[in-house]
Amino acid sequence: MKRKILIAVSGLLGVVLVLAGVKALQIRALIKAGAEMSIPPETISAAEVRQETWESLLPAVGSVTAVQGVELRAELAGTVRRINFESGGTAAAGQVLVQLDTSMEEAQLRATKAQAELARQNLARAVDLRAQGVIAQSDFDTAQAAANQTTGQVDTIQATIAKKTIRAPFAGRLGIRSVNLGQFVHDGDPIVSLHSLDPVFVDFTLPEQQLGQVQRAMAVRVTTDATPGRTFNGKVTALNPEVDPSTRNVKVQATVANAGGELRPGMFARVVLVLPETQAVLVVPSTAVLHAPYGDSVFVVSDVKDEKSGKTVKQVQMTTVRLGETRGDFVNVTNGLKAGQTIASSGVFKLRNGSPVAIDNSLAPDAQSAPRPPNS
Repeated sequence: MKRKILIAVSGLLGVVLVLAGVKALQIRALIKAGAEMSIPPETISAAEVRQETWESLLPAVGSVTAVQGVELRAELAGTVRRINFESGGTAAAGQVLVQLDTSMEEAQLRATKAQAELARQNLARAVDLRAQGVIAQSDFDTAQAAANQTTGQVDTIQATIAKKTIRAPFAGRLGIRSVNLGQFVHDGDPIVSLHSLDPVFVDFTLPEQQLGQVQRAMAVRVTTDATPGRTFNGKVTALNPEVDPSTRNVKVQATVANAGGELRPGMFARVVLVLPETQAVLVVPSTAVLHAPYGDSVFVVSDVKDEKSGKTVKQVQMTTVRLGETRGDFVNVTNGLKAGQTIASSGVFKLRNGSPVAIDNSLAPDAQSAPRPPNS
């Protein structure tokens, strides 16, 4: 009985040893395969760190205002008898826009002119008679006062007629009229708006810390959402002498040429002040930057020798960088890179330290300093 048990135990131990040997051979084969296996390279696009010279710019936002702009209103009450303009048209300086009814004033003017002429003739006779000593000084003073009074009455009626004749005070673009023929208007009622559109003012504000950088005649560039792709050039023409105590901002005014009339009063405008000095910067595509809570980083591509194959392969190393200003598709790197280095410009989200890479720029995005997307 004991012999049978020993035989069974020996057979079991033999089976266990065989299985252990087979498993050891399998593990050794896996370890060898793992040691010989290499990670396939990730396909990326790459770009070179470039050194460029950028203009020093101060961005701001503001509003377009007219150099001259008014809302023409009736000075006296009356009935509209004639309208000499079209809504949205242009007007020359001094052009009659609206004529109110002046028939009563014109009749009074004719009668008053007749009285003034009679008073003038009486004054002329009084001058002769006074020279001859025929009339008293009081009679002469009465004739002179009557002539002056009738002349004043003529001037008053002519001023009333002039106030009922609404003229354009300056040349400009007219708005939509607010009156109709035959309408009775009261003093102060709106007639039409008039704005001079070439040039225009662009008013904007800057923080008081930047006040020392702004000077008169400094160049500005203006863009608006209403005119995509257009840049209007102008110059700084005025700075407010005081700083707003509530915002600590100073108001600046620029004059911008607007020959085509694209800029209209009230428009929102983006303003860039061009400072006289320039700055040397290192730029990389914005897509090359990997943003993370612990900081911004890029992957630098370098050639290294593979210890297994002995071949030279491309690998990436993560480098922490400090970023500056962004312009278009590029960003300024103030610390962490050198000019001439090659970095991964796309596909950085799938990389890690030491990853082998293969560069393929055939589908790389075209980074531009002033991109103009087709759907903007």
